[in-house]
Amino acid sequence: MASTYTDLGIELMATGENAGTWGTKTNTNLSLFEQLTGGFNSQAVSGTGATTLTIVDGNTTGTAQHSMIELTGTITGNITVTIPLDVEKMFYIRNSTSGAYTVEFKYVSGSGDSHTFSATDKGDAFLFATANDGTNPDIYKIATGDVTLTGTQTLTNKTLTSPKIGTSILDTSGNELFLLTATGSAVNELTYANAAAGNAPTFTASGGDSNISINLVPKGTGQIQINGNTASTVGKAIAMALVFG
Repeated sequence: MASTYTDLGIELMATGENAGTWGTKTNTNLSLFEQLTGGFNSQAVSGTGATTLTIVDGNTTGTAQHSMIELTGTITGNITVTIPLDVEKMFYIRNSTSGAYTVEFKYVSGSGDSHTFSATDKGDAFLFATANDGTNPDIYKIATGDVTLTGTQTLTNKTLTSPKIGTSILDTSGNELFLLTATGSAVNELTYANAAAGNAPTFTASGGDSNISINLVPKGTGQIQINGNTASTVGKAIAMALVFG
């Protein structure tokens, strides 16, 4: 019985086969196993169209026979990078291409799920090629702990530099704390500053204008209060203090 090969190119030697070459073939298998589990391939995908990654039976020259693959080169259109239909393994893919075009990682044929790097995504993806169907296998993306576009997540010890917030800030129960509106061509804003011991934090009008007021507008018959007192009461108290010393 002749030797056979796995879907990833490892030789399965039949009993009595490869006399005199068994050691060489075993060493090749071990090198291939090392490459499949920890190997790195810098794969040029310049131009446009499709790049086919390969499996070479009993050899370490296949371009899909690596644990991590870095895609490089300048692309001039949306491209696809394909693997053979029966491949089942983990891939770490880094999109280091230049050019504002998408890069799709998929099986060579079929309508199974794939993974696409957007035109601006020059990052990494941890993918699993499932080989879960003979004609339409799927590529699954494995979550790696980064912030995702969907779902509820808690960020700890993260610095947000100039974040753009939508229409509201909510508390931990999802209730509204602040509602935010955007003013076209805005130049004036509020600056909040904390303070060291013995000093008071401040809200300050700031912006492009030389003179900027601060508007505090109650709703309905509501009133502005300072330390539990209405603004009018505080104003009267200040006036009386000025008059009577």
